[in-house]
Amino acid sequence: MGGSNDWMGDPNGDRPARETSTRRVREQSQRDFEIEFLGGVLERDPYFVEAIRVHANNLSAKGLYSRANQLDRRLVRLIPEDCVAWYNLACSYAMLGMIDPAFSALQRSLELGYRCQERLRHDRDLKSLRNDPRFHRLIRRFEFIL
Repeated sequence: MGGSNDWMGDPNGDRPARETSTRRVREQSQRDFEIEFLGGVLERDPYFVEAIRVHANNLSAKGLYSRANQLDRRLVRLIPEDCVAWYNLACSYAMLGMIDPAFSALQRSLELGYRCQERLRHDRDLKSLRNDPRFHRLIRRFEFIL
């Protein structure tokens, strides 16, 4: 039954036509491609730390903060001594308007050694925290000059 149309895909079959599939990939942004790809990777290996980190960053960049937060929480469970993982968790909490957990995660990040002053000063994800007196107390406590 190998007719000449088999390689192009059968519109009535289970697989999309090769042309349609290729066009979809070409039209897809790099970030969307990575989100789809890494989602599949994490279905097979939910403990792949670097995939979780990149996937959470991509989801956050697309405004999918709740999904990013789920991954950030998984990441700090997997690598609890990683200051960047805690910083990213603080950012995802802040973007969700969860200010108290954001401060707790930010404090943990600083306790573990996070010291990127430039990022603390300008990261839009932390905008909701900057006018809170707790932010300035944390900065002073860890001897940052903002």
